[in-house]
Amino acid sequence: MKGLTRRQTGPGVVFLLCVVSMVSHMRQEKLKFTFMNLGSSFEVGHGNEHNSLTHLTYQETTQLVADRLRSSTPSLGWRSSAASRNPEWSPPPERTNGYLLVRCNGGLNQQRGAICNAVLAARIMNATLVLPALDTNSFWHDKSGFSGIYDVRHFITSLANDVKVVTTLPLVGVVYKQHRRIKPFQLRPPRNALPNWYETVALAKMKEHGAILLSPFSHRLAEELDNLDYQRLRCRVNYHALRFREDVMSLSSKIVARLRAEGQFLAIHLRFEMDMLAFAGCTDIFTVAEQAMLVKYRMENFAEKTLHYTDRRLIGKCPLTPEEVSLGALRGVTIFVYMYMYMYIFFFKGDIFGGERFMDPLRKFFPRLKTRKTVATADELNRISTEGLLGPAVDYMVCLLSDIFMPTFEGPSNFANNLLGHRLYNGFHKSIIPDRRALAPIFMKMEEGSLDQGEFKERVKAAMRTTLVAGPHTRVEPESFYTNPWPECFCKPHAARKSYQCPGPI
Repeated sequence: MKGLTRRQTGPGVVFLLCVVSMVSHMRQEKLKFTFMNLGSSFEVGHGNEHNSLTHLTYQETTQLVADRLRSSTPSLGWRSSAASRNPEWSPPPERTNGYLLVRCNGGLNQQRGAICNAVLAARIMNATLVLPALDTNSFWHDKSGFSGIYDVRHFITSLANDVKVVTTLPLVGVVYKQHRRIKPFQLRPPRNALPNWYETVALAKMKEHGAILLSPFSHRLAEELDNLDYQRLRCRVNYHALRFREDVMSLSSKIVARLRAEGQFLAIHLRFEMDMLAFAGCTDIFTVAEQAMLVKYRMENFAEKTLHYTDRRLIGKCPLTPEEVSLGALRGVTIFVYMYMYMYIFFFKGDIFGGERFMDPLRKFFPRLKTRKTVATADELNRISTEGLLGPAVDYMVCLLSDIFMPTFEGPSNFANNLLGHRLYNGFHKSIIPDRRALAPIFMKMEEGSLDQGEFKERVKAAMRTTLVAGPHTRVEPESFYTNPWPECFCKPHAARKSYQCPGPI
């Protein structure tokens, strides 16, 4: 591919250049980091040693900055608060208005968002929620269902003071010696419907038929709501009630423990598979045969649209290649790479579209790169059948518990977006979101040979200065509520707004 050799010589050292850039701003006695949108900074002292950073070795400097990156971010007094309820929040009544069923479509985290909306919709309508149905779609070939992925008992008991949840519709009689259940009336909710639609249209049908089925149920309830109790209920579902089943949690813990035994690690959500590349229209870096596959896949699965690779890349709509991913990784830091385990037959040697030639540069720069399949044993993986949705569930927990998380294409990725919000909720854990729009022209000029190494390094350092996401910050486009649930799902002892003040110990 054009420019491949030049590209391999640059990105691998970019993050270290960012480290050097940060180090150059450090004083002899204190390290000072300013985080995006915080409006303030924090300082860490180093005692009375003669600690001029020019005296530190490469390994010491790398470790020093790595420690600062993985340390807790100043919360400015904010803490997660969705576990507590407003004193005026009443438990569900014994008798509800009927039964709500939903069919959640999409991947693991798209379904997760739908489950959060289903609980909220049940609360809005004073309905009994039947355990959400997870689509058995042709893409994942997964028939696990809710109980095959999540801890059902924990889900029901965690939400006992919010909504009534049952596993199935009740029996209403016997017809021809067969048990009969209520037949739900099916409705198709508007996309991003407001609560008023559920209070009127949906509720009227529920009272008429006794039960309703909402399908499809992806993005069927507006995200931005002024009702703080509603938003906190979503967080209560997402971060407290939705717990993966025990064997998934156990395997995740084992993987994290093995990675931690080697030191800190950065988790990378690597999006470089066929459907994402076809959706984004990023095809020119592939062979003629591979481009034909991507074009064919796009025609069969997405709306017709003319997309030009260069234009898409310049506006940040193309995922980072595995080579470019190395700009967000630190030499000597273990990397856990999350990849969707697609089962296309031409991926017989790897998980990346285009084969191992795209992964080789990343492995060359970071030989300690690991995946779920290289850390867990074959027996451990076989026990929970990780080729379906359970594999992403394991990866989700590993990424959640990583020292730093970096998505390579967070825009359309429910996995990355939910993880970013979950990490903030769990204690403002740090994430790096590379600015693809700022980086694209730099890489393109380097590939053309119009930038020397020095200018290339300086431009990349500048592009990476505002990519660290940590601490409380106002939600801005393209962030969603699930990407950044602050401030709705947090509280502060002396917050200016009374509704954000903490009620007491959580």
